[in-house]
Amino acid sequence: MKNILAFGDSLTWGAVALKSLRHPFDVRWPNVLAAGLGGKARVIEEGLNGRTTVFPDPTEDVERNGAVALPMLLKTHEPLDLIIIMLGTNDIKYANRCRAFDASMGMSRLIGLAKRFPYNENYASPKILIMNPPHLVKTDDEWFNDLWGHAIEESKLLPKHYARVAQEEGVHFFDTNAVAKCDPTDGGHLDSANTAAIGMGLVPVVKKILEI
Repeated sequence: MKNILAFGDSLTWGAVALKSLRHPFDVRWPNVLAAGLGGKARVIEEGLNGRTTVFPDPTEDVERNGAVALPMLLKTHEPLDLIIIMLGTNDIKYANRCRAFDASMGMSRLIGLAKRFPYNENYASPKILIMNPPHLVKTDDEWFNDLWGHAIEESKLLPKHYARVAQEEGVHFFDTNAVAKCDPTDGGHLDSANTAAIGMGLVPVVKKILEI
């Protein structure tokens, strides 16, 4: 059986828009992907609300910097056959004021960490797939509009920059906008249908990468 690490933020964790709730296990995209692979792989959910690629968030009590967490998780879950990374929305929100280009630089560093990691010599190094989150959308919720309304247009640039990084780094890329869109309830999270859609959309992609 193949082992896949799904490394991301609240979209990977399964946050429900405007509620302190998590989508059911069977509709969160990592688990939909696992089901679609028909028992040929297990997918490890490693989503953290607010996680960034490499940027600290001074407004949070819990460390959100993905570059801090990733090496520990690579060691925790080895051997791994594939690492899927979907991050970026929290890089461009209020606390960090970064551009999509900056998020892509953060993604490039995460790829480098995964490539250079001292894996157990008895196992092959994992393949890497990066994904941009679906772009932000307009919301009538005042708090979330203040949080990331300014970043809607910037979020639409993530696919372009991530595709470039993937090509430069020789890793795989998937644009989630092809299969999913954010929930306008808060403008940045996913309803159950759209988180499931990401998992379903990944099935043929992952099958091809892992040759299963």
